Amino acid sequence: MRLAALLAALRPALPLVLGLSLGCSLSLLRASWSQGGGEELCLGAAGRAELHGGAQPEAAEAWPGQGHEDFRPRIVPYYRDPNKPYKKVLRTRYIQTELGFHERLFVAVLTSRATLNTLAVAVNKTIAHHFSRLLYFTGLRSAKVPHGMVLVAHGDERPIWLMYETMYYIHQHFGSDYDWFYIMQDDTYAQAEQVKALVTHLSINQDVYLGRAEEFIGGDEQARYCHGGFGYLLSRSLLLKLHPHLDSCRNEILSVRPDEWLGRCIIDFLGIACVSQLQGQHYRTYELAKNADPEKEEEEDFQAAIAVHPVSDMTLMYRLHKHFSRIQLERAYQEIQELQMQIRNLTSLTPAGEASLTWPVGINSPFLPKSRFEVISWDYFTEQHLFSCLDGSPKCELSGASKADVSDIIESALEQLNSRYQPLLRFSKRQLLNGYRRFDPTRGMEYTLDLLLEAVTQKGHSHVLVKRVSLVRPLSKVEIIPMPYVTEATRVQLVLPLTVQDLDFVSNFLDMYAMNTLDTHDNALLTLLFIYHPYDAQRVSQVDVFAGVKAMVGELEKRYAEVKIPWISVKTEVPSQVKLMDIVSKKHPVDTLFFLASVWTEINMEFLNRCRMNTISNWQVFFPVHFQEFNPALVYRGEQTASSSTDFLRDGHFDRHSFAEACFYNSDYMTARTKLAADILDRDEVLESMEVFDVFLHYSGLHLFRAVEPGLVQKYALRSCNPRLSEELYHRCVLSNLEGLASRSHLAMALFEQEQANST
Repeated sequence: MRLAALLAALRPALPLVLGLSLGCSLSLLRASWSQGGGEELCLGAAGRAELHGGAQPEAAEAWPGQGHEDFRPRIVPYYRDPNKPYKKVLRTRYIQTELGFHERLFVAVLTSRATLNTLAVAVNKTIAHHFSRLLYFTGLRSAKVPHGMVLVAHGDERPIWLMYETMYYIHQHFGSDYDWFYIMQDDTYAQAEQVKALVTHLSINQDVYLGRAEEFIGGDEQARYCHGGFGYLLSRSLLLKLHPHLDSCRNEILSVRPDEWLGRCIIDFLGIACVSQLQGQHYRTYELAKNADPEKEEEEDFQAAIAVHPVSDMTLMYRLHKHFSRIQLERAYQEIQELQMQIRNLTSLTPAGEASLTWPVGINSPFLPKSRFEVISWDYFTEQHLFSCLDGSPKCELSGASKADVSDIIESALEQLNSRYQPLLRFSKRQLLNGYRRFDPTRGMEYTLDLLLEAVTQKGHSHVLVKRVSLVRPLSKVEIIPMPYVTEATRVQLVLPLTVQDLDFVSNFLDMYAMNTLDTHDNALLTLLFIYHPYDAQRVSQVDVFAGVKAMVGELEKRYAEVKIPWISVKTEVPSQVKLMDIVSKKHPVDTLFFLASVWTEINMEFLNRCRMNTISNWQVFFPVHFQEFNPALVYRGEQTASSSTDFLRDGHFDRHSFAEACFYNSDYMTARTKLAADILDRDEVLESMEVFDVFLHYSGLHLFRAVEPGLVQKYALRSCNPRLSEELYHRCVLSNLEGLASRSHLAMALFEQEQANST
């Protein structure tokens, strides 16, 4: 009995005892294995010496182990010479630059006077959109550049000189930015995607000279050069080693062909010959016969070729591109089908089974809203009209990209139906009854179509039916759009227009400006624009309505001796934003970065940096959407203001009706303003119905970046809407005031409380 009671007491601890015993046993076994592995390590080191053949004994001893302090990390203490002044370290903006990362591939195309406007244009239309950087090199002097091409003219049409200048130019301008350099002629068709895939499978640590290896005429059989007609690939390390010898090659090596000259230069000075296979990758080429038809070429070498040469004319270039594009498309569809089949097979083994399989297979499932506010609405359309318009109107004509999208999706639906039911049935469209579409950010554009179809059987019998189909245009591979590099060191010129109605808010604006820019020594200046009514302008010598503001500015200039805040006085009844900006633009250099602010704007360093980064000269302008706080009297109704971030976002909204804030360069504004002046001639009254946003939208080819800006917060204030402005601007101002009162829930609660008070 005592033994049974003892076992019953120890039973809960039995798993713990077994676990400890098993752990100790495995630890002892592992320790014995570790002690016996020392000899194997020595044998491995010796094996390495034998494997490399001819390795010296010192190489084996250099293997990291006990007693080699060079392989142990050690902390280097920081020391700064007290006699030298402290200098702030300027770090790069992007970690990619600091770590020394390079772009992947640079492509150079050699062209000539005879083929610049023909074959070179065809090359540009077929492969230029696949490469991030592609340049054309020619020996012409002051050649006319075709549209959409970047041309480098060396001024000498001798082939050897053109090759020499091209290699020198590539090293000087791009040698430190790219890992691989692909050089081809304009009579070569290259499969861009395969070239890009090739460089991703090659190591950048080797000197690579890869192409179609050819023997020199009358030369050594072991030495080969890369045929220029089929293109060749050079690594960055090889280009860096070759650059010091280019001048010697130009003076000492005689050759007629530029590709032979370059090959001889690389072989003589670097000892590297051209290869067609490297690191398991093959550079496959195909020599095209005269009068060849790409559609009739059935050889495997042709189908798998990376480069095809020679291409005699533009038409043949486009036919080759069509042929290889179709091959790539078929491969992609085949790969998609195989992946979908694998997903189906694996889904059946999951706990949820085939019920978890989404449609289409391999595409993310639709977005599931967590509340009614997250529901994505559907847009209704027909073949002629769209019932969800950008301007808010209930119905508008279907045109442009939307019309092309609807036509394409209907054709795709018919194609899918016929491919599924043929040869039993053949469908043709009679009418689109209903169409719905919505954009799901997790998967793409979704469509639901109600089609009136005519189905014809094999015997010729026809029948009219209505069929609903669902389609998805999935999001494709995300691409990083190359943008010019900008820094945060750019000076920002703040422009603040002021009217009499804004006097109550100027003090707060100047305090925020002093605290967030002057105290922090941010590179931002301020210019005030006093807008006088004609009546106030006549009495300015007796009573200046802006005297108080000028006194505040004087106090700031006394407090900050190095700061000067200029002001400009303007007399007008209608303060048009464009007219005011015309005056300011003339008084500043063309490279000035303007931030057009409003008196309710609270300036901070975070937003100023985003203004600098989002505004790019001759490329992009930035129109932030500020966060407008609601009326506290309606939101809190006597309660204390909430301080949490969640309540902060709830107690306001992003005012999409306001375009008062803008960041742009003066040069971009002057260019757009010149086009506007040529359009309106002397009709200055048109400017009263426009804002700076309209000028950039209609009279510049720049990117207009319109985005919400959480760092730009404005306190609630009832704006005064000038009735003398255009109807659209006045209506937009009224809408901004109305939507800025409170949210629907706050307004509903205020009405409820008012009705409760009236009923009692």
